[in-house]
Amino acid sequence: MKGAFYTGEYRNVFKELGYSEDEIRKKIDDAYQTIFYGSEDERFYHEIGDDMAYLEDTGNNDARTEGISYGMMMCVQNNWKKEFDRLWKFAKTYMWMEDGENAGYFAWSVQPDGTKNSHGPAPDGEEYFAMALFFASNRWGDGEGIYNYSKEARAILHECIHKGEDGKPGYPMWEPSNKLIKFVPNFNFTDPSYHLPHFYELFALWANEEDREFWKEAAKASREYLHKACHPVTGLAPEYAHYDGTPVTFDNRDRYYSDSYRVAANIGLDYAWFAADEWQRDCADKIQAFFCETAKGKIDRVYKIDGTILDEPALHPVAIIATNAQAALAANDTKNLRECVELFWNTPLRKGVRRYYDNCLYLFALLALSGNYRIWK
Repeated sequence: MKGAFYTGEYRNVFKELGYSEDEIRKKIDDAYQTIFYGSEDERFYHEIGDDMAYLEDTGNNDARTEGISYGMMMCVQNNWKKEFDRLWKFAKTYMWMEDGENAGYFAWSVQPDGTKNSHGPAPDGEEYFAMALFFASNRWGDGEGIYNYSKEARAILHECIHKGEDGKPGYPMWEPSNKLIKFVPNFNFTDPSYHLPHFYELFALWANEEDREFWKEAAKASREYLHKACHPVTGLAPEYAHYDGTPVTFDNRDRYYSDSYRVAANIGLDYAWFAADEWQRDCADKIQAFFCETAKGKIDRVYKIDGTILDEPALHPVAIIATNAQAALAANDTKNLRECVELFWNTPLRKGVRRYYDNCLYLFALLALSGNYRIWK
């Protein structure tokens, strides 16, 4: 099997399971409308003035590089250039850092008025910024200044791997010795959900020429790393892990919790785009089997990665359902695949103060499972 990068054909799992094109399109359009232009208690996209906007983390009342970059990816996939440009200008105006050891990176959290809550970056924001910008360049063409999308993407990636060279201050976002993304630049461990080999394959085509080999190696390293980080029986990954794949134990980060859910989604999308690692099919099967069999009726809890179900509610239960479904893009098991996708289809967008993270992953799953999370070349 070849991935969509090679064939140009994107699998529509919803259609395979009998949902109509009209139903699918309506579900996607309704989700976009709710997140971006719904009522005050539904949306979390907020416009500022004539040319900026942000996605609010409604549980923490801030704007994060995670959310802004997710929003940009949502917009480029939906051909929404105006909204994309508003989000990107907010990021460059309020999040991008011009000086200090993190110059060239983006502050991971700011207040809705743009005041920085931190001067530290989070690498998942940078990798999503870069990928969304490359897609924007390929879909809409480069503009002037900050809207020269491909130039901005290349500059971000250059900083990510060259920061701190030649005795200059700062730390790179990828560990040079093993090509693995860090949790934050000055920490020597990683977050399994940050590993996006399907992005790195494309960075290897479009980054600065001298860095392209690095990104090829990073894609290979991240795929191999996930073999170590995901539990051999359940397929579940911890929130944070050491470079050898063993969980980081402080602050309960060794559990299957909020960040972890994205690993299942990432495995699904990587397989859909590149089909480069057959292990991903086995891992997706294990994840779906755990939730359809072991955790059936308890898909709203916290888990140890060995599958122990803890008597603690998950902070983002809709995100679990969405990412389990997205794993279907790699899965073999038709029975569990159908159960996970149908549960997701029948689950509405989340309401309430914690809706931001759940509904971001919900919309990405809708796009991926309908064949609308695409590589723009």
